[in-house]
Amino acid sequence: MMKNWWKKAVIYQVYPRSFKDSNDDGVGDINGITEQLDYLKKLGIDAIWLSPLYQSPMVDNGYDISDYYKIDPLFGKMSDFDELLEKAKNIGIRLIMDLVVNHTSNQHLWFKEARKSKDNSKRDFYIWRDQPVGERRNWTYDSSTQQYYFHLFSPQQPDLNWENEELRKEIYKMMNFWLDKGISGFRLDVIDLIGKQPDQGVTVNGPKLHEYLKEMNLATFGAKDYLTVGEAWSSSPELAKLYSSPNRQELSMVFGFWHLLTSAGNGNKWEKLPLNVSKLKEAMAAWQKLNPNEAWNSLFLGNHDLPRIVSFWGDEGENREKSAKAFAILFHLMRGTPFIYQGEELGMTNFPFENLSEINDLESHEYFTDKKNEGKTEAEIIKILREMSRDNARTPMQWTSEQKAGFTNGKPWLTVNPNAAEINANQAVSDSDSIFYTYQKLIELRHKEDWLVEADFELIETTDKIFAYLRKTGTRSFLVLANLSKSPQHFQSSYVKKNEIISNDNFPNLLTDLEIKPWQAFALEIENVD
Repeated sequence: MMKNWWKKAVIYQVYPRSFKDSNDDGVGDINGITEQLDYLKKLGIDAIWLSPLYQSPMVDNGYDISDYYKIDPLFGKMSDFDELLEKAKNIGIRLIMDLVVNHTSNQHLWFKEARKSKDNSKRDFYIWRDQPVGERRNWTYDSSTQQYYFHLFSPQQPDLNWENEELRKEIYKMMNFWLDKGISGFRLDVIDLIGKQPDQGVTVNGPKLHEYLKEMNLATFGAKDYLTVGEAWSSSPELAKLYSSPNRQELSMVFGFWHLLTSAGNGNKWEKLPLNVSKLKEAMAAWQKLNPNEAWNSLFLGNHDLPRIVSFWGDEGENREKSAKAFAILFHLMRGTPFIYQGEELGMTNFPFENLSEINDLESHEYFTDKKNEGKTEAEIIKILREMSRDNARTPMQWTSEQKAGFTNGKPWLTVNPNAAEINANQAVSDSDSIFYTYQKLIELRHKEDWLVEADFELIETTDKIFAYLRKTGTRSFLVLANLSKSPQHFQSSYVKKNEIISNDNFPNLLTDLEIKPWQAFALEIENVD
C-alpha cells in the first residue's frame, strides 16, 4: 500500500445528526450510517470523516464534548461504532474522527473538578484569572471560586490550558484510545487556537502551537500512516508549510479557507460578497503553487459550517446541476486531497428559512441577537441567515422523494428541505447523467491517475469568468476549464486536444477560439505543453 494513502484518497464528511435516522427519533445515528455504507461504496469514497459522536450536552451540536471516551446515546452505543468501523473496513472505507481539543463542555468531569477549588488537581486544565484580560466576552465569572474562566466560543465551552503538561498527556492518551480501535486519523477542530496566550492577547497561532503539534505527533499518530487534517481559518500557504511539511512531523494537511474568504466582505462571512472568479483564481493558485514536499493541500467546497456551494457560488435555479458539476470538476482535478460534504454529490441547496424558529444553530442565534440589538429588522437578519447560517448544511440528507426524504419516519430535528422531492439520492443514482456520477467519475480518476497527485499546477490567464489551469508532468499535459458564470465566455488557445477526461457538457473539438457555455466545465489531455 502506498505511503500517504490519503494523497490518492477522497474523504466524505458525514454530519451524523443529519445523515440517516435508524430508530425514528428524528436524529441521525451511527446505525443509520452503517445502513448507507453501500451508497458510499458506490460513490467510491475512501474514508468517512465523522463529525463528533462523543458524549455531549449538544449546546454546539457535539463540538462541546463532555466525555471523550463515550458515544453520546443520541447516536447509539460504542458497540454500534465498533460495528460501523468493522463493516466500513470490510468494504475498504476508513473512518476519520473529528476531535475538539481546544475546549471541552463545561459538563466535562475535568471542568466540574476544576470548579471545585483553586487547588484542585484539574484546576490548571483550564484558564482562570481574577479579572478578565482583553475581550470581556471571552470570560465568564464562576462564583464557586470567584474567578473568571476563558472561552473563545460559548461560556459552555471552556478553553483547555495547553500549557499544562498533564492535560496534554490526557489528550494524547485519549487520542491513542481511538487510534487503537482502528480509526485512520483525525480532523482537528480549530487547531490553530490551542497555543493561545490570553495574557498577551494571543488567541491564534500562539508561539508554542507547533511545539504542541510535534509533541502530539510523536505521542500519538506519528508512527503510522494516519490522515490528520487541522482546521485553521488563520492559515496561509506559508503557514501551511509549518503544519504539513513532511520533515516537520506535525499534520498531513490543513483546511485553508482563502478561497471562501474571497466572498467575505471585510473578512466577515456575514457580509457575503458575490463570487469573484478573479479573486478565487488568485486564492486557489497561491495554495496550488505549494511544493508537495513542503505542504499538502486539502480541496473542499463545503462542510458543516458552510452554506451549500450551489447556493453560495453556483446557480441553484436552472443551472443547479451544471454549476455543481462545474465546481466539482474544477476542484477535484487540482493537487490535494478532496473532501466531499454529505449531499454535495446530490447538489443539495440552502434551506428557505423564513424565521428563527426554523434554525437550531447556536452561532446563528447569537448573530440574530447581536444584530437585533444593533437595530436590524428581523427580516433583514433572516435574509442573511438564509444565505449564511450553518444550518443550511445541516438539514437532513435527502435520500428519497418522500415527505421526510427517507431520513426518518419520526419528526426530524431540523426540517427537511422542501426540494427533496426533486433532489434526492434515489433520483441521482437512477440518472446516469446526475451530479452523483460526475463525483463518482472524479473519484475513479483520483484513484487511477497518478498525474492528479504528481503534476504541477499552472494557472492560465483568461477572461474574468473563466477559471482554467494546466496540470503538467514531464511527459503529459492536461487542461481543466470552467465557465463560472451564467453567460457565454470566449477562450482562445493554441492547445491541441488529445483525450477527453470529463465534462458537464459536450467536449470541444478545437481549442483555438471557443465559446464556453454558461457553467460549462471540462478536462482534456492535450498535446504536451513545455
